[in-house]
Amino acid sequence: MGLSRLAALHGVATSYSPSPDVTVSVPDDTVIAVLAALGVDAGTPADVRKCLAAAESRSCLLPPTVVVWAGEPLPPALAGLPPGSTVTVEPEPAAAPGHLSGRPPAPLSMRSRAAAPAGAVRLPGDGEAGSVPVSGSAAPAPLPGNAAPAPAPADAAMGPAPGDSAPAPVRPVRSPGPEPDALPAWWIPPPTGVHRIHVRTPDHRRATAVLVAAPARVPQPPGRTHGFLVQLYSLLSARSWGMGDLGDLADLAAWAGRSTGSGFVQVNPLHAAVPGKPTDPSPYRPSSRRFPDPVHLHIESIPEYGHVRDRATLDDLRQDAAALSEAVLNKGALIDRDAVWELKRQALELVVRVPLTPGRRAAYCDFLAEQGQALEDHALWCALAEVHGPDWHAWPEALRDPRSPGTARARSELLDRVDFHCRLAWLTAGQLADAQRAAEDAGMGVGIVHDLAVGVHPAGADTWAQQDAFAHGMSVGAPPDAFNARGQDWGLPPWRPDTLAATGYAAYRGLLRGLLAHAGALRIDHVMGLFRLWWVPEGRPPTDGTYVAYDAEAMLAVLVLEAHRAGTAVVGEDLGTVEPGVREALARRGVLGTSVLWFERDWDGDGRPLAPEKWRQDCLATATTHDLPSTAARLTGDHVTLRHRLGLLTRSLEEELTADLTDTAEWLALLARLRMLPEGDGDEEAAVRAVHRFLLRTPARMTGVWLPDTVGDRRPQNLPGTWDQYPNWRLPIADAEGHPVTLEEITASPRLHALMEVLRPRKPHTAPPGERRP
Repeated sequence: MGLSRLAALHGVATSYSPSPDVTVSVPDDTVIAVLAALGVDAGTPADVRKCLAAAESRSCLLPPTVVVWAGEPLPPALAGLPPGSTVTVEPEPAAAPGHLSGRPPAPLSMRSRAAAPAGAVRLPGDGEAGSVPVSGSAAPAPLPGNAAPAPAPADAAMGPAPGDSAPAPVRPVRSPGPEPDALPAWWIPPPTGVHRIHVRTPDHRRATAVLVAAPARVPQPPGRTHGFLVQLYSLLSARSWGMGDLGDLADLAAWAGRSTGSGFVQVNPLHAAVPGKPTDPSPYRPSSRRFPDPVHLHIESIPEYGHVRDRATLDDLRQDAAALSEAVLNKGALIDRDAVWELKRQALELVVRVPLTPGRRAAYCDFLAEQGQALEDHALWCALAEVHGPDWHAWPEALRDPRSPGTARARSELLDRVDFHCRLAWLTAGQLADAQRAAEDAGMGVGIVHDLAVGVHPAGADTWAQQDAFAHGMSVGAPPDAFNARGQDWGLPPWRPDTLAATGYAAYRGLLRGLLAHAGALRIDHVMGLFRLWWVPEGRPPTDGTYVAYDAEAMLAVLVLEAHRAGTAVVGEDLGTVEPGVREALARRGVLGTSVLWFERDWDGDGRPLAPEKWRQDCLATATTHDLPSTAARLTGDHVTLRHRLGLLTRSLEEELTADLTDTAEWLALLARLRMLPEGDGDEEAAVRAVHRFLLRTPARMTGVWLPDTVGDRRPQNLPGTWDQYPNWRLPIADAEGHPVTLEEITASPRLHALMEVLRPRKPHTAPPGERRP
């Protein structure tokens, strides 16, 4: 019982339920290992008793981070403060995002005094701190997720998120208040933001915590809309250097908005990859999620490109790049990210030698100031990786600590390389902004939807620069389920929930702020990770993992706050096993879900395909994703024969084909009953159009079209469960015959235009001028 209690105090599960009627116990060794990764020694019964006694005897007025939602009742941690407590809210810096005024006021101060009338509040500077009665005396509620109580962080513990300025007082503007009975009379709602809150009780106990004041919901897409889903590397144009780039993304968005009425383009994560030979091609296992990868740069669009003096070398590089594209498009070669980067790196070495104009220099300096330490750390990691290799665990010991004297010396020695990588981050950010601007100029209501991966590579830049934030020796994965009896290990170290809370979620805030800076919306892969993640101890199978809880209220509040500041919608990928209540909590905060046609059945009823009017409204509705078969492959059964060739089937080919045919037939029968398949059976293109007619019939706010579906591509971009057996993340978009096609060919495809006619917004008919009625 002692170990279970200690685990519960730290949000570590000792059992889980893969299905409503099944409970699986977690091995004690797993619980002990996970607790150790959280800094809790539970190796012996005596250690357990010692840690448990310390945790249960620890008294704290507030959890490390407190959340208040605009227009909603106070959380128990504040509503239950002892009467007579003084509460002071120190607003975030005036220069922080979202502030319109930089005037430095005093903090908000609230204190009870029996003689004071309800609602009487004075600010410091009015002679004394005002006082009002505080009603109720309930004890603060335990931390969400049963996290252990922790000492309130000192003021210095709440580090600023990247992009924050140094603290400065700000005159708070009173937020629009909720209904009168929603909040106690003594509470003055602070402006939205990340503040510090200080509490002093009548018996002289004190506490300081981070206060996240968040709007109730994230912004929503402007009306119903449709758009394309694409893996950017797979979208080669006639001008690409062997893989799709940000110039191609801007061009696709400009064309799609104007020619098809699309409201968005969703892309794969563009995070910085871990360099290597070969580089891991998966965009979902990056070195850093905080900065984009310069491999996506369109070289010729960089303003300094035209002023490079060594034109002969540039011409040679362009010819080599053309040869790479030719091999991919016409000779059956796979996309070679390493070869592409080598050519672009050489070109960029020439480009950065061109002096910046005064205006460009000023913009670059502003970028460096905005990004601060985060960018410097990232660029230094890139420079050190060039010298010592991409795994920082194998670097000389003095360099494994980003704050060591040895690392400081290395920074001085590598200043030119650090500046090179800073410059590339700036250039890439500029082209990301250009792509979003192109989407907006084309009339897109949303624009570019960026993707946030679940985690980062254990050897990459983020784990080096933010070592305290990660649970080393642990990996994120998934427990065994009906589709994978062995579970999954994704090789991504998880964030420590205790460190996030103690630092006011600074790392998380900085991450979101960077991603949202040039986004129309954000997709969050495995959004359930805001609530809990499956931790797998190093060296153990995924079956020996367990769930670790996060403070979902705080994670959601930071997400809603940053999305509100950026004016962006948020889409959560909530496919697979979802804990009860998670979808409801996300929907309450305006986070859209993801609904894939083939998975939408009446699971609580007869199990048949779900009628369109029964689909949820707050979602992105699609026919497929990057991890699933294309629609053509699903309709023809090609995805089953592919998995058979690779030895991935758990049943005989005949059994799998029969089950797949039955599943598809049920959907086609529903489409026919709804008169969405006028062409009848046997027409693959017509069936693909019917599937998208169905999606449009649902109330979904966003409808996504997998770009390879528009030309009949049968190959998945990623086949889960494979590594060397299948070329994951390295395939260009191809037509129905498997021949790669360029962006120019895709946009001219009759098949695409016939499909998009299904989704194109209908304009009201207008009679010719001579036939108009008066």
